[in-house]
Amino acid sequence: MTRKSRPSIASQLRKTKAALLAVCLTLAGILLIMANGWLSAIDLGAWNWLHVLPLGELGGTLFGAGLLGTLFEYSMRKEQAEVVSEQFDEAIRKHVPTIRDSVLEAFDIKPEDLKRVANPELLDRLAENSMALRLGDEQFAREIYRDIRDQAVRAAERWHDVEVRIRLSSALERSTTGTPLFDVTVEVEYTTIPSASVRRFVCTADRREYNDLLLDVPVTTPWLMTARPGMDASSKGSFELVEFTVDGTSQTIRRSARKGSQTYTVQVDSTARDGSPVRVRHVVRTSTPKWGHRLFFELPQPARNMSLNMDYTNTDIVDMRVSDTTGSARPSQVTRTPSGVTGKTVEVETRGWLMPKSGFAFTWALDAELPRDARREAA
Repeated sequence: MTRKSRPSIASQLRKTKAALLAVCLTLAGILLIMANGWLSAIDLGAWNWLHVLPLGELGGTLFGAGLLGTLFEYSMRKEQAEVVSEQFDEAIRKHVPTIRDSVLEAFDIKPEDLKRVANPELLDRLAENSMALRLGDEQFAREIYRDIRDQAVRAAERWHDVEVRIRLSSALERSTTGTPLFDVTVEVEYTTIPSASVRRFVCTADRREYNDLLLDVPVTTPWLMTARPGMDASSKGSFELVEFTVDGTSQTIRRSARKGSQTYTVQVDSTARDGSPVRVRHVVRTSTPKWGHRLFFELPQPARNMSLNMDYTNTDIVDMRVSDTTGSARPSQVTRTPSGVTGKTVEVETRGWLMPKSGFAFTWALDAELPRDARREAA
């Protein structure tokens, strides 16, 4: 007998107890039969009523129970165990398809089922373990999941069908210092369930204040205006929230300013705070120096399906380049206005989900910056 098939101590103890009980019953039965034979031959006088007690029958019963129990234990127990094992195996084979389907369904747990039994910590561990098995790298899976969780799960809002329209045009007047500027109009439209009844747009020249305001997204939309000649973050001419609408209805805009920054506050109508999706649109007007050569648009919230149109028709820009930081497996589609057609536009379209901090950078070259031969060719 191998170590694996050797009976356990508990099994041996049960067999010993069964044998001891059988011996005790047999001995008790023999003693009662002997006592019945001895008492039947004696005149007990006042105790003759003891002859009525069925000591012989009780002794025979105990003797038979002990003897038959011993025979059953050592002759039929093994056969009975084998029969029970065969019945169990047959039941398992019969219900294998059902058990298999149940196991597979357990791996495909529905969100509502998990909600009843799981807490956020358990859900995080389940997601990390699943990604580790899928990716084959526990550290990579854990860090990737936590990054996605922090960006998406904790986001206050989710935007859908985002449409961004940016228009660059040469400013009619230069700044007070003679710096050539581009007027910039940014129109953003998206569908979401508002997370708050107030929206704030803050333009500041202080990077520390700007970083603090990022923690209040999406209630606050910060705009960093680096101190440059002819640009003042607290001036309405440098930055202005022109319009804010919810489902096409204009909302009241209040402005306040202090040195180095200005704030536009919008109190959203109560009809837009019932938990239903609404279409939000806001238009911002600002300016940027021509020699900056760069304009960057960044998403503050997770967004699904986005289109961005850059119109630079009324400028002296001859070359506009666009690059993205979307990090999506689906490449963005870039479409430009064909040569020979009036107008200069670049349209970028991205399908699927984009994480917060995803953005698009536009860089340009001016006509005056091209070499003379290239300028003549462009003309």
